[in-house]
Amino acid sequence: MINFFLNGQKYSTESSITLSQLLNYFNYNTELLVVEYNNFICPKKLWNSIEITENNNIEIISIVGGG
Repeated sequence: MINFFLNGQKYSTESSITLSQLLNYFNYNTELLVVEYNNFICPKKLWNSIEITENNNIEIISIVGGG
């Protein structure tokens, strides 16, 4: 069991999952996101290669336009 934190909430997964798979699972619009992974801004080109491990901390920041 892998435990991790997403936006301050604790989650668990039984199998290995990449950052990209996690975002797809939660139906995030990946065109309008900034991802903070363990206190560092994570470039989109790395999302497919980063695997979530024990106690990782992930923060999703959605970009919202307005007028």
